[in-house]
Amino acid sequence: MKAVAVHEHGGPEFLVYHTDYEDPQPGPGDVVLRVKACSLNYHDIFTRRGMPGIKLALPVIPGLDVAGEIAEVGPDVTDWKVGDRVLVDPLNRVEGGLQGETYNGGLAEYCKTRAHQLVRIPDGVTFAQAASLPVAYGTAHRMMFTNGGAKAGEKALILGASGGVGTGALLLAKMVGMEVLAAGSSEEKLARLKELGADEVVDYSKEEFHKKVYELYGKPHRRSFDGGVDVVVNFTGGETWVPSLRSLKRGGRLLTCGATAGFDPKTDLRFVWTFELKVCGSNSWAREDLEALLGYIEEGKMDPVIDRELPLDKSQEALGLIEDRKVIGKVIVTP
Repeated sequence: MKAVAVHEHGGPEFLVYHTDYEDPQPGPGDVVLRVKACSLNYHDIFTRRGMPGIKLALPVIPGLDVAGEIAEVGPDVTDWKVGDRVLVDPLNRVEGGLQGETYNGGLAEYCKTRAHQLVRIPDGVTFAQAASLPVAYGTAHRMMFTNGGAKAGEKALILGASGGVGTGALLLAKMVGMEVLAAGSSEEKLARLKELGADEVVDYSKEEFHKKVYELYGKPHRRSFDGGVDVVVNFTGGETWVPSLRSLKRGGRLLTCGATAGFDPKTDLRFVWTFELKVCGSNSWAREDLEALLGYIEEGKMDPVIDRELPLDKSQEALGLIEDRKVIGKVIVTP
């Protein structure tokens, strides 16, 4: 089969395209999918580069988010049949492991996975829409709702709003009736974020975003609940951490699910206790998040943001777009 694999860690050239990779064979409890769409994530870059403290069994086919049709079923699989349209939950919650990292993922014509990881795709949802969901939208859904308690009428500042998790957070926030200030780093990205529903935008490369919050909503007051935003979505860390604390109203929540700009930022506890702030961490997603998201799409409440679709032999280019932060939303690879 055609497939893209990492044989050793390194730069973009270490993502190698094959035309004669070995076909997967289903064992007990397995299914083999004919891959219809695979969306890429920054995690796939870490898989290619290598991650400190994590040793992977190479070669491995990257691609965590996989949607397709069942092509073969293992001898003891009874709940699924050939032709079923399915999304793979990348997290193996029974034996452990992660699709596209500890075992082969979706950058291939065929992908073997465990039957208990499958989620049925409703008829009204495309393969590309489904493949957009797990890592980015699943993470955003759990962060915003399961752990963050985001609700209608609240104001939210979303940092990194043009990426996969960021656009997911934006769409979900608008879906439930929140007012959103979206942060981006170029006029093109800001214009697109406005098209996606952001009420206000701020270019954090040119102005301090917490001052934009003060301009729009007033400076937070420690004796009242005036000024500031109710929620800040910050999965970057680094130098954005303290300005995020300064943006929150009294009783506000700082939601985080990552640290792409640095895991050990300087902080200022005076804001935390003075304004009674809550820092809420969120890790990955649950199966219920994926089922809810598929339902939103089927009901017409949400449509994942797809920047572009590229063929399998352009996987190196597709991952480079994410690495260079040249996309708004998701990049889909179609074998």
